[in-house]
Amino acid sequence: MKRHLTILSAAAAVVIALTVSGCGGPSVAGTGGTGAPGAPGANEVKELRYQGWANTVTLPELAQDLGYLGDVKLNWVGNTISGPQDIQSAATGQTDFGGAFAGAVVKLVEAGAPVKAVINYYGEDKLTFNGFYVKEDSPIKTARDFIGKKIAVNTLGAHSEAVINTYLRKNGLSAEEIKQVQLVVVPPNDTEEAIRRGQVDAGSLGSILQDRAIANGGLRSVFSDFDLFGSFAGGPYVLREDFIAQNPNTTRTFTTAVAKAIEWERTTPRKEVIARFTKILKERGRNENPAALQYWKSVGVPAKGEIKDEDFTRWNDYLKSVGIIKDDLDPKKLYTNEFNGLISK
Repeated sequence: MKRHLTILSAAAAVVIALTVSGCGGPSVAGTGGTGAPGAPGANEVKELRYQGWANTVTLPELAQDLGYLGDVKLNWVGNTISGPQDIQSAATGQTDFGGAFAGAVVKLVEAGAPVKAVINYYGEDKLTFNGFYVKEDSPIKTARDFIGKKIAVNTLGAHSEAVINTYLRKNGLSAEEIKQVQLVVVPPNDTEEAIRRGQVDAGSLGSILQDRAIANGGLRSVFSDFDLFGSFAGGPYVLREDFIAQNPNTTRTFTTAVAKAIEWERTTPRKEVIARFTKILKERGRNENPAALQYWKSVGVPAKGEIKDEDFTRWNDYLKSVGIIKDDLDPKKLYTNEFNGLISK
């Protein structure tokens, strides 16, 4: 697929990942700990820097509001619209954790970045998924109709690109034909309007943005990632390996809190979840619009956020097709469930 923005090269990723001290500096054990000297976690980092998503409540933000993080605090440093950018910030020490599509995590690790996935934070199910939408009267009805067309995605080298690539290949398009499908980076909040105005021929819409667009009428779905794969985990949160080694208790607190937040969303009545999200959004004072929260349906993440090999190996063919890997993945080097207190022994 033709790209309009340069994706971070493998070599550049290695340079960035190995020069964290010049990029804002990683959190260091002993700079925020509480408790008696010698107590477990007493000298560990207790403040986690992170990026949020506009008009959205992330799982860590929910976990903090529910009290699951205990004495660990979140420090919001800004918003992102890109999973790859989010995990690059974690790799360089600008933030302490970040989340992205599993394939983007593979790319970063393959480039030499010292990060480890600790828990899945997003996924797809029959209620929550990413659809690829066109205007109701669009001539695009099949995979072949996308040749020469523009598709809006939130970032390159991430979930939507992998899904589009997989969909086109599974429907018989050659590598050369796939290259003729243009991906255009459009912020998620602007994708619906970009489709309606004809700035793009199609666009990826997920979660509450998708439901709002459907409610507004005039759009239809050509395919979805749920159509392709059924229920699956889309991507994990990662932390730097040095951070994990120096802050194992904080890592466990964070990971387990996210797992608890996943299960809270799964088991709490939908109206209560939306009400909680709305409260958090209003109280944090970021000048956001809570209107789209009414379309929330499900957490989407498989039970307790447990990471499995197939969360990465699912994307083997895509990763090979774009040159990120040459051989089949060894997923065990990419993740650990050790710090997820809801599943680890």
